[in-house]
Amino acid sequence: MKSNISPQRLEVRLLMTALVVVSLPLFAALASAQENRSRAYTDPAAIDRAVAEFTGAGIGELGGARMPADKRLRLTACASPLTTDWHGRAKSIVKVECQGPESWRIFIATKPAEPEAQAAKVVVRGDPITVLVRGRGFSVQQNAEAIEGGAIGDWIAVRTVERGDAIRARIERPGLAVIPVG
Repeated sequence: MKSNISPQRLEVRLLMTALVVVSLPLFAALASAQENRSRAYTDPAAIDRAVAEFTGAGIGELGGARMPADKRLRLTACASPLTTDWHGRAKSIVKVECQGPESWRIFIATKPAEPEAQAAKVVVRGDPITVLVRGRGFSVQQNAEAIEGGAIGDWIAVRTVERGDAIRARIERPGLAVIPVG
């Protein structure tokens, strides 16, 4: 069976088909870009306001956020008010959340108030400290030096006096750090 289409017409049809196939991804990318432009995002300044309202201090102030939320954030717009709460026991990080169908969560570091930060630290870098290795039915202790400071419950680096190797231990009370075994 012979086709009645001339070679020139066949070539034009093939070129048009190729053009459509090649341009489809381009049109899809343009449509996606248009959709992203029309999509609403949460203004990072709204996150800053929520943190300032929660902590009672401005950005860079004691007790407030260390720095503003990154202006490049593209978090979906929140239909409900942002919720804030402390993350962890140290109260040095604020958790900001958006509840809803497209929920998200972000953590903002705060600048602790000096008296609170000093009162919380029971071990300061350079302090002599006893390291206790505690297991089922045994305990071994050794003198060490704190390489970093911390509060009760914090894991800090300590250097043993005899070996000089740095190890991690949990502060149990001033002057005592524990390494639980088992």
